[in-house]
Amino acid sequence: MKKFREYFLIFLRGIFMGIADIIPGVSGGTIALITGIYERLVHAISGINSLLVKEFFSRNFRKAFKNIKKIDFALFIPLLLGIALAFLALSHLMSYLLLEWTAITYAFFFGLILASASFVYKHAGNHHSRNFFYLILGFIFAFWFIGLKALEANHSLPIIFFSGALAICAMILPGISGAFILVLLNQYEFMINAIKNLLFDRLGVFIVGAVIGILSFSKFLDYLLRKHKGTTMSFLTGLMLGSLRLPYDRVVASVDKMLFPIIAAVVGFAIVFVLEKRFNHK
Repeated sequence: MKKFREYFLIFLRGIFMGIADIIPGVSGGTIALITGIYERLVHAISGINSLLVKEFFSRNFRKAFKNIKKIDFALFIPLLLGIALAFLALSHLMSYLLLEWTAITYAFFFGLILASASFVYKHAGNHHSRNFFYLILGFIFAFWFIGLKALEANHSLPIIFFSGALAICAMILPGISGAFILVLLNQYEFMINAIKNLLFDRLGVFIVGAVIGILSFSKFLDYLLRKHKGTTMSFLTGLMLGSLRLPYDRVVASVDKMLFPIIAAVVGFAIVFVLEKRFNHK
């Protein structure tokens, strides 16, 4: 029963991560961090490189198959099921909310991100004066990055592959939205439609790109978290604060009265506090 409860909580985290990853401006990595599985997730993904990929490239297939049992399937299976379920269930809903309730939806995201940034900074340690530089650096980069205009990229298979590789690297980072990367690359609406209409060729290429991207990037990220955790978390906090430019711009551009957006932002802010307290308790 204890094991089932643990798997269910990981599955629930996956649902929340999937919800975040499908939203431009919110990061699934942020949800992983505030629900307490971020470092385990990065380490587990990074471990696949040394356990499987390295052995396959060395043609040591016997050792590679032996190493399969060392992979953290207790984390990956329920987490990926939760993410996949959220993607399938919410692809229609997100299209509707972003179109019909733009200001309230983005105000809600604003509250989520702002509260999440405070929890990310908690993990930066006590060297606030030293880490403040990296926080400002992350803020400037994200603020500039959000201001970029979408590229007029086509929807060919190589572009979709590249988009998957780049977006997944953003999705695993607290503060950088993989969905927003897809918006910049002009692939977000196309991929939402691909999920809604089950275009398996496009989805397959995207997933292959994502797998290669995350395996390539996770090793570096795992190293940063082990050796330079305070600096990394400070930079990620800056990224999150800088990324607030996206929901703020969308709210201001699409509403006259601010009452309901403010309420939505407060609700989003409160939800993060409840989630963090609940999952830390568990």
